[in-house]
Amino acid sequence: MVPEKSVLQQVREKELMFSIKIYEARGKAEEVIQNARKEASEMVENSEREGKKAARELYEREMEIIRQEVEQLRSQGIQEAKATKAEAERNLEPAIRNIVTTVSMG
Repeated sequence: MVPEKSVLQQVREKELMFSIKIYEARGKAEEVIQNARKEASEMVENSEREGKKAARELYEREMEIIRQEVEQLRSQGIQEAKATKAEAERNLEPAIRNIVTTVSMG
């Protein structure tokens, strides 16, 4: 026959069982914390990488728009210069005649 355990022995066994459960729970909690930290770190790294990529894409798009605007202004300036030169060439002969006439009369 197995002797009956005293109340004190029963309490000690329960304390031991609870201590084991607490130890296991702490281990699981630490594992959850470590996994959460790792996941958070990966999320931060991913966000930074995506942010840099988005910024680079925006920069490239804006630079292309600026390049196009610069090229358009350059082309517009060349066209204006050609138009001004053509107008000056058209006005050259009449201007020479006016100068000659004015000088001749004086």
